Amino acid sequence: MVNLTIDHKNVQVPEGTTILKAAAAAGVEIPTLCFLKDLNEIGACRICCVEIEGKETLVASCNTKVEEGMVVYTSSLKAHYARRMNLQIILSQHDFRCAACQRNGSCSLQKICADMNINDVPFQQDYEKSEWDLSFPLIRNAGKCIKCMRCVQICDKVQSLNVWDIVNTGKRTGVGVSKMRKIADADCSLCGQCITHCPTGALRERDDVRKLMDAVNDPEKIVVAQIAPAVRSAWGEGLGLAEEMATEKRMAAAARALGIDYVFDTNFSADLTIMEEANEFLERMAHRSEYQWPMFTSCCPGWVRFVKSQYPEMAKQLSTAKSPQQMFGAIAKTYFAEKVLDVDPERIFCVSIMPCTAKKAESALPNINDAGAGRDVDVVLTTREFDRMLRSELIMPASLEEEEFDSPLGTGSGAGVIFGATGGVMEAALRTAYYALNKENPKPDMFQMVRGLDGIKEATLEIAGTPVRAAVVHGLGNTRKLMERIQSGEAEYDFVEVMACPGGCAGGGGQPITEGREMAGERGSKLYELDRKNPLRFSHENPSVIVLYDQYLEKPLSHRAHELLHTDHLGWTMPSEKH
Repeated sequence: MVNLTIDHKNVQVPEGTTILKAAAAAGVEIPTLCFLKDLNEIGACRICCVEIEGKETLVASCNTKVEEGMVVYTSSLKAHYARRMNLQIILSQHDFRCAACQRNGSCSLQKICADMNINDVPFQQDYEKSEWDLSFPLIRNAGKCIKCMRCVQICDKVQSLNVWDIVNTGKRTGVGVSKMRKIADADCSLCGQCITHCPTGALRERDDVRKLMDAVNDPEKIVVAQIAPAVRSAWGEGLGLAEEMATEKRMAAAARALGIDYVFDTNFSADLTIMEEANEFLERMAHRSEYQWPMFTSCCPGWVRFVKSQYPEMAKQLSTAKSPQQMFGAIAKTYFAEKVLDVDPERIFCVSIMPCTAKKAESALPNINDAGAGRDVDVVLTTREFDRMLRSELIMPASLEEEEFDSPLGTGSGAGVIFGATGGVMEAALRTAYYALNKENPKPDMFQMVRGLDGIKEATLEIAGTPVRAAVVHGLGNTRKLMERIQSGEAEYDFVEVMACPGGCAGGGGQPITEGREMAGERGSKLYELDRKNPLRFSHENPSVIVLYDQYLEKPLSHRAHELLHTDHLGWTMPSEKH
């Protein structure tokens, strides 16, 4: 243990602790801007600078370790003046038109400047300007970048894709797409983790709110929305809504208040996905020699982009089942339009509200639209866009009464809701696979060994005498490790669930941004609680799914099911596949 003094407080901390962490343990807050625990501790912004008695120069508290007898002043006149100066220099190289920025109100730079009472910038403003393809789902505004390196580190160390890098030298040094590429050529997975870890508005998703509002105000359009499982665990965060008020039923009411005609639950199509994917897995197991193993889940478009660009030879091992989003779009513009509403499918405008940025690209894939009425999913909005819409339309969810999702595409099981957490797809599929083989349901929580935030989870299960070797992985860096083990023969599996974002969709790149906190674990716990409370715990018992098969699809893996609910992942290419 090391003894030191911080702002006249005696502190004792383990050897090797940084001043920043020691101060936090003593209840002293030191502002940070570039700091990300265990990822970005490089002292680039110098906002966390402190004064150490006996030393002439200030030090960055985020990467300076404590020493015995050290006397630290976190807000001495010298440290306070330097911190203000550093902020003003950063602002001079930053486009601070905050009122027109998506991060207005949730920007770390904005908050620190307000806390430090920065009300002028005495230096000439000169920020970087660059061109960007504004049709791409991920947008970078160079003028907002403060060169903190967070995006570089999260992409390198957590997601292992190295999309971002330092570019240029000297005073022109900045951050850009690595290898001097355009973003569309960079094999970006569109996981959006760089967005959620950016402290400013330098990175954001493409805003598609206007497309939805135009459809809402078009009398010829019937606007049908689906809301993903993980959205219900986070939508209230971006609105400052108390947890007990941010219910899924109040979320449905808020969507209707926007003018959306029908509000459905993606849990329905998650259950539909399980029916197709679990049966596909059993079909492959019955003809084991005809397939390459393991079979990978295919509901995460960020993961699909990753495997196609990094391990293209293994892309054929993906389940052919579409994601719940795309299954819903196909059913909305066929079964729902024809059998339920009896309207021209061209009138249906299908919107997805998702925790994900990669879903924007998925809905635009050239071979994903099989309903014959334009795109199966017309527009995808992130949870953040949904929250922004509610604010801009002056809708206050706290004042709304709870409302049910619409039927028949609004009924979802507990198995569907846990799709939003890492391990949830695997658990839901195993519940239904067990039923298919044993002709009876397992205990609902029989497969909870695949839950949790361990990067890679493994389980060997026996279902009706058939051993199943399963693995669950989240985060693309962890995924790369698993793929290397599979390729080398070090690990063998039958069924693997992959989610691109750490923590799964609950930690998705389209979720509300909570500075300094990784919320995926807390959000995932909410989803498991909803599963526990749901009277339906199995996808195969969803009455709406049963009726859909009886009236329209016949059975899982039928010809019509293949036409509408399955896709060819090899039918489109990532940039690296074109070379």
